[in-house]
Amino acid sequence: MGEAKSELSYKNHFELLISVILSAQSTDKTVNTVTEKLFSQSPTPESILLLGQKRLLEIIRPVGLSPTKSKNIIATCKILLEIHKGVVPQNREELEALPGVGRKTANVVLNEGFGQTTIAVDTHVFRVSNRTGLVTAKNVLDTEKELLQITPKKWAVKAHSYLILHGRYVCKAKKFNCQQCVIISECEYPYKSK
Repeated sequence: MGEAKSELSYKNHFELLISVILSAQSTDKTVNTVTEKLFSQSPTPESILLLGQKRLLEIIRPVGLSPTKSKNIIATCKILLEIHKGVVPQNREELEALPGVGRKTANVVLNEGFGQTTIAVDTHVFRVSNRTGLVTAKNVLDTEKELLQITPKKWAVKAHSYLILHGRYVCKAKKFNCQQCVIISECEYPYKSK
């Protein structure tokens, strides 16, 4: 099994944070195209503030929800500079206090950026975890809690990355590929393709 990691392109904690904010309701491929342009001219909170919301909105338009995302990113950059001296915080409470940052985004930043044991439950992780029988949860928070309880320590830091990638490429919502599944013998999903 290869190394699992985010498919977002970033060079530092700030770029990761902005990329994850942009990734809501978008694909990593689209986000990477947008952030390549954005970060080449505005790689810091200061430079994004100088860019301004109107220009930011135009650059990030392809990711969708650009009016809300541009407003949140500008507000987040101000908070990072005023409260955190331009540094991305390493704890959930401070991350979730940033505009546009919810639990999932905070978990991605904490895990991918700081190597903390968290599991970001997106649609892929929720589907794979419940479909395979790893957990039996009705919502993302319960899914996260159950996964954190059952995940062996040696897999804890990379568990969410493996689950996301498995959900994107193998255990997809509709055209799932059981022939390529590495956990098919453990899977509790009632349908197993021939």
